[in-house]
Amino acid sequence: MRTQIKVIVVGGIELLVIALGLFIPAGTIAWPAAWVFLGLLIAAGLPMTWWLLKYDPGLVEERLRFRLEFSWDKALVAIMFAFILFWLILMPLDAVRFRWSRMALPLQTLGALVLLISLCISFLTMRENPYSSAVVRVQKDRGQTVISTGPYRYVRHPMYAGGCLFFLGTALLLGSWYGVLCVPAFVALFALRAVLEERLLRAELEGYAAYMARVKYRFLPRVW
Repeated sequence: MRTQIKVIVVGGIELLVIALGLFIPAGTIAWPAAWVFLGLLIAAGLPMTWWLLKYDPGLVEERLRFRLEFSWDKALVAIMFAFILFWLILMPLDAVRFRWSRMALPLQTLGALVLLISLCISFLTMRENPYSSAVVRVQKDRGQTVISTGPYRYVRHPMYAGGCLFFLGTALLLGSWYGVLCVPAFVALFALRAVLEERLLRAELEGYAAYMARVKYRFLPRVW
């Protein structure tokens, strides 16, 4: 029960921060795209959270723990959080308050689809990998092994790939070209973290070097 309550509290705080980060800079709550975005997060997040709590509570507790172990990971996560906050504030300024750019409705609809795909990838990744922690560490205390099934058959970091799509889909849905222009920075941060994480896994997780030899690509098959 304690884990369920913590999930509700943490999830509620995250949604509140996102909503405030969008609506305060926008200067209005009359922003349909933002409500669609929040609605999609809730509609996808509730069944995902229910499934994880029912079938993999250990992963939920691991992700809630969020204890960064390496200085480079602490730095990357701090940079990522700061940039996300900047990005959240920039998009409502662009799309609503000052209307620096315009985006066609079909592109916003495409953004909603990309966002949903990203959330599906995240769920499939967590469903397949009970060690998909939010922090970089080898989970010897949980008996971590190499996962090579599901989305891991195609890329070594499907969660990061889904994250890249999340930022792209969100910026398109919210109608902010400036938000879209920030996406390469998120991709670069994910890529750097993936490379550093692989060094650790190759050194400390048995079988990971062989897995890297079999699965050549990190984010996108036949690209990288």
